[in-house]
Amino acid sequence: MSPIHRRLPPRRGGARASTWWGKAWVRAVEESAYAEEDLRAARTLARSGRLGPITIDRGAVGCTVLDDDRLPAVTGALAALDDASLDAFVELVAVESGRIADLLAGDLPLTLVEHAEEAGVELLPYSGDFAWACSCDAWLDPCPHALAVGYQLAWLVDADPLVLLGLRGLPRDDLLARLHARGRPATTGPDDLELALDAALRAGRALELLAAGQPIDHLL
Repeated sequence: MSPIHRRLPPRRGGARASTWWGKAWVRAVEESAYAEEDLRAARTLARSGRLGPITIDRGAVGCTVLDDDRLPAVTGALAALDDASLDAFVELVAVESGRIADLLAGDLPLTLVEHAEEAGVELLPYSGDFAWACSCDAWLDPCPHALAVGYQLAWLVDADPLVLLGLRGLPRDDLLARLHARGRPATTGPDDLELALDAALRAGRALELLAAGQPIDHLL
């Protein structure tokens, strides 16, 4: 397996989840909180630009938060899928033409998640799935720092469902390698996977350049 370790820059400003899976993540985060005031503080913090890069690994996430004169470190855990579940999920991606292209293009088909759940593979978290820890002195678990990281993750997953798969133990490279290893479905053309990957890479690079205020004409 390829390493999953990634450092993702936090999203800034008033970003909100817009996809159904991003909203499902937000709901799980909010249901894990003790009080609405904690969520208000977390949303303000998440949008303030005071979160550092978010490190994602197999079933784990880490981030530091600048809060006044403190720099608490937040860690979180979300159970990674076991080998049998990973195999079942890859099979579900492979059996229907277009699913890998959807994932690489930033879409998470509802039917894929539903079929995965029927096979016993849970992708999206519930409130009790998160295990948060923070170096601050708050007695709450999760504290507003952890909830802020949860919101940031929601926005990252909203923009790219492959972040969710990486957290669950299946980064993009592993997904593609497993699909190649089992062979393409007969309904998929020989170049579909490569074309989808190239399009996804170009789209990701274009977003990075736009965020930096640079031209993207050469990518079009």
